[in-house]
Amino acid sequence: MAVSLVILSLKNSIMKIFLTVLITIVALTFLDILFIYSGIYNPGATSQNGNLIDWAVVTTKDHSIRSRVKEMTIPDLSDTLLVKEGFEHYDEMCVTCHGAPGMEESEIAQGLNPSPPELYKTTHHDPKVVFWGVKNGIKMTGMPAFGRTHSDEKIAAITAFVTQKLSQMSAEDYLAWRNSMHGEQEEGE
Repeated sequence: MAVSLVILSLKNSIMKIFLTVLITIVALTFLDILFIYSGIYNPGATSQNGNLIDWAVVTTKDHSIRSRVKEMTIPDLSDTLLVKEGFEHYDEMCVTCHGAPGMEESEIAQGLNPSPPELYKTTHHDPKVVFWGVKNGIKMTGMPAFGRTHSDEKIAAITAFVTQKLSQMSAEDYLAWRNSMHGEQEEGE
């Protein structure tokens, strides 16, 4: 008899825990739906998220990308010609948002939320992360997926420039490379 009372009491405790968890899940789901349809959240790029939302989004993004690049292999990025080709693509497609040494932040970059990283100010970039980001883009950041329009070889060139050269350049270096690139194009036309 004592054993059956213990079993009955245990069943009641488990049932109470189960009901508490179920009610909590239903209540949180209702509150989520209420929040979504309330219009309280301001999606405008001029409003800032709270620290908790920023942390959650950045942490989720970083861990998600890291899990996707673990087994990824990319080509050797040390080739000088690859770096130079990467500069041409970066200067044409990336500099508007990510900047370059000696250049003012563009109006487009100023209007993005979250702000795009100023890649030239960071001395270490994981090549796999850069390659993955350039190829796949990043949702809700304004970062496009260039894998839809560029081959892996072209993405490797951009990655080579960003990871091997960009942070080492002065404003004068960047301008000289830009002038050299435009001079070569004019001569070839």
